[in-house]
Amino acid sequence: MYRRTFLAAPVGAYAQEVVFTAGVRVVNVLASVRDKRGAIIADLTKDDFLLLEQGKQQEIQYFSRQGDLPLTLGLLVDTSMSQDRVLEAERSASLRFLDQVLRVDRDRAFAIQFDSRVLIRQGLTNSYIKLEEGISQIDTPSKSELRQGIGGGTVLYDAVDTAARVLLKDQTGRKALILLTDGVDFGSHFTLAQAIESAQKQDTIIYSILFADRNGSDGKGVLVKLARETGGAFYEVSKKLTIDQIYALIQHELRSQYNLGYVSNIPVTLSEFRRIQLTVKNPGLVVQARDRYWARP
Repeated sequence: MYRRTFLAAPVGAYAQEVVFTAGVRVVNVLASVRDKRGAIIADLTKDDFLLLEQGKQQEIQYFSRQGDLPLTLGLLVDTSMSQDRVLEAERSASLRFLDQVLRVDRDRAFAIQFDSRVLIRQGLTNSYIKLEEGISQIDTPSKSELRQGIGGGTVLYDAVDTAARVLLKDQTGRKALILLTDGVDFGSHFTLAQAIESAQKQDTIIYSILFADRNGSDGKGVLVKLARETGGAFYEVSKKLTIDQIYALIQHELRSQYNLGYVSNIPVTLSEFRRIQLTVKNPGLVVQARDRYWARP
């Protein structure tokens, strides 16, 4: 069996707030559902779900089984020296994935590399050509840069914060980050908890992919937590599960999500995180999503 961790949490995979009328905010929630073997379940109805906020049941007022909402996708690539041998495989697989998943009429993507710095190689765009050019520039530090003290770190948490707080701010629809790294952070200003909070406040899911040139990376626990706390999934590249196969699984999930919308029956008087819980009535199924969203008055 391949190493795939299913992260069963309550809802909020890509929660976003859309204002329909003055003073009324609709919380949109995207979630994936799997059976115990990990297979995607894509034929459920609204009546199969139960949604709670702060422990209080909410009425699901909008429901769709299609992932037609616009997708904003960020690619975050670790370019510290520990990734030198796997970087070409990451670049090639990422380009194939973006070519297959992005719809130019509604989706956008960006590309970031991080070592001791966070570099935006390509900002938000729907152009595959621009993404290809940006991703081709993603590389480990040169010998000259290393001699200058550039590139001698891995600011993983800073990269997640930059992607969420800067590039994904005010974006609507579905928002996701794909994180390619061995999971080790060295030199970030932000903590792991702060990086997760930045992603949660922007309703952003993280797919973390452990791709290391050696076995037993110390960063696995970090990557599992980043995925679990944002409603995403953790994968590990191995001989049995290639990077291309992982991207195929992510692509299938992005196309098989449920979109649920509700108006909270709990008044919002201050900005705060609120716990939300989405379950299905069939106990043999698992909902993949996060368990809180950022409510604003």
